This record gives sequence, structure tokens and C-alpha cells, in this order.
Amino acid sequence: MRLSTLVDSLQLTAGPGTGGGTATAVRGEERSSVCISVLDTALTIRQANQDFFRAFATPAEGSADVLAPAPSDSSSTAPDVFGRNFRDLVHPSVRQPLMRQFERLLEGRRDRFATNVVALRSTGDVFNGSLTAAAVRSYGPDPTAVLVVMQSGDGSEGNAVVAPRRKLLSEIDARILEGIAAGLSTIPLASRLYLSQHGVEYHVTGLLRKLKAPNRAALVSRAYAMGVLTVGTWPPRVVDDFIK
Repeated sequence: MRLSTLVDSLQLTAGPGTGGGTATAVRGEERSSVCISVLDTALTIRQANQDFFRAFATPAEGSADVLAPAPSDSSSTAPDVFGRNFRDLVHPSVRQPLMRQFERLLEGRRDRFATNVVALRSTGDVFNGSLTAAAVRSYGPDPTAVLVVMQSGDGSEGNAVVAPRRKLLSEIDARILEGIAAGLSTIPLASRLYLSQHGVEYHVTGLLRKLKAPNRAALVSRAYAMGVLTVGTWPPRVVDDFIK
């Protein structure tokens, strides 16, 4: 299926240089909180619908008339999500496993996949919901584009747990949290990090307070829920964005 046909069938707006047309307007209530985009094989964003712009374009550009023809001259600008790599929108805690799924899709090892996603809006707030990606082929066997549909989970109970990325932990806090998540007790942690047992307990108490967890098991669960620990990796690793 050609990208221009995909634009028309899903009522997307094409970015500059994609060769796509402009679709008929979609009423907001019909596609509320459903973000649709088309990526090229480098996962660069080429086309998208209004909800996608509302979620990820800067406020000034996201409020523009995105259903107007894409600008073709240097005096006009398209919403700033055009030309960005999709991975840059994804929260660091889930970026690595999600990119592996995209790789398998582009290698032809699967036609589509569905997963949960945590992404970052232009405001720094978290977009938490589901993601479905499907390979788009033209005439040959290899994918020529990827269609991505994200359904927002805003307002759900679990969404309140996820936190925007911010410098939350010191380097030593991060290493202790990784050790706890790997199942290490105080004595092995003290030996590994060249700390006293009292020093380890002091940092653990600080971690419990920072992440508002009552015990070590809850601390690890909370860290994963907040995106502090990277999903899909072993041994556990704290996302760099959270380290001061």
C-alpha cells in the first residue's frame, strides 16, 4: 500500500517530502486520544493525525490547522514532530525493548506487534497507553513504512504511577537500587560498593523516602512503575535520565 493511500484511508496529515496528500478532517470525538502516525524505515515520523500532534507537537504548533496542505516553501513550518525519530518520543525505561520489536518488524520477522508504551509529550508529561505497529509494504516483500497507532490510557489508575523523567538519584543511589532489584541483600551490596552496612542502609532509607515505598520489594516495583528501572534488561539498570 502506498503512503499516500494510507494517508487518505486513515485520514492523516502528511509531512513535507513524503509525497502524501491531505485527508478529509476527522471529528475529534471520533478519534479521541488515538494517535496515528506513519514512520519510514528509519523510524522517522512522516505523517500523523490531529491527536498525535496534540500529544507530541509543541503547543503552538500542535494547535495549528494540521489538516491544511503540508507547507512546501521555506516561509512556512510543519509541526515539529515531522522529521523526528519515533524513539525520541519514547520514555527511556521502555525504549530498548520497544526498538527491538521495531527491528524485528522491519526485518520481516513479523507483520505487526502490540505492546504497552510510555512516551513523553512535548510538555514533559507522560503519555501512557497501548501501541500497535504494523508493517506497510508496497510491491516487494520488504516493509516500506510502519503504521503506528497509540491509544492513550490517560485517566487510568496506573497512569498516575508513571513519573516524568527527572534527575532523582545520585550515582550511589542508582547502584544500590540496581542491586536491590537484582536480589542482593545489605552485606553483598556493601562489599560490592565499598560501603559499610550502615552506609547501605542509610541510602536504602533515602530511596524508600524518595520513591514513597514502604519496603524493598515495593521499592523495586515502584521503580519499575515510575520508569526509573529499564524494562526488559538484566541485570537491572537505572535509566540514565534519572541519575544526577
